[in-house]
Amino acid sequence: MHIELTELLRCPEPHEQDPLVLSTGEMVGRMVRTGLVGCPVCHKEYPIVKGVVRFSGRGTRETGNVGGVGGTAPVSRFPSPADPQTIQALLDLSGPGGYVVLVGSATRHAEGLAGLMGGIHFVGTNPPPDAEELPVLSLVECATIVPLRQSIARGVVVGAELARAPWIAEAQRVLLRGRRLVIEDAGAALPDGVTKLAAGHGLLVGEKR
Repeated sequence: MHIELTELLRCPEPHEQDPLVLSTGEMVGRMVRTGLVGCPVCHKEYPIVKGVVRFSGRGTRETGNVGGVGGTAPVSRFPSPADPQTIQALLDLSGPGGYVVLVGSATRHAEGLAGLMGGIHFVGTNPPPDAEELPVLSLVECATIVPLRQSIARGVVVGAELARAPWIAEAQRVLLRGRRLVIEDAGAALPDGVTKLAAGHGLLVGEKR
C-alpha cells in the first residue's frame, strides 16, 4: 500500500468516519509492506500483509475468494472483454494525479493503464489472489464495502464478477462527481446518481451526476 493512501482509507464499520492511523512495519520506498491500520472511533485494527490492507479478516487471499464473509463471489476466471486502451478511452481521463479504483478482477488492468496514464495511482479492491502490489498499485480487501472515503476517485472500473450490489453502489460512492464508472458487464444496473453513457461489447459506462 502506498503510504499516502492512508488518508483516503475508511473503516468498514457503520460509524462516523475519522481518518485511520497507520503503524508501519516493513517499507519498500513509499510502499508499506507490513503494518497496521487502526480506527480511532471503534479501535479496530486491520493488518497490512505483503502490502495488502486486509479489512476482511485473516487468510482471505489464500482462499482465492474475494473477501472472507458477506457473500462475496469467487474471482472471475473469464477473459477480459476489454483491453487497457479501451478502458482508458472510456474513463476519459487526461492529466496526471489522483486515484482510479479497480474493483475485483478489473485490478488486472492496473499495469496496462499505468503505462497509458502516467502519474495516476490505482487502488485494487478485492483483487484476484495472484495480484501483487506495484509502485502504481495499492491493494485492499474488504467483504462489505470499498474501504475508501466518499468521492475520492477520478474513475472506477468494476470487474464482471462484482457487477452487482453492493459493489456498484460503492463504486458510485467513491467516484467524484462528473467522473466515469466503467462496468465489465453491459447488462448491469447503474445506481441512482449515475447517467448511462453507453453499453455494448461487454461494457457499461456511466457518469456520476
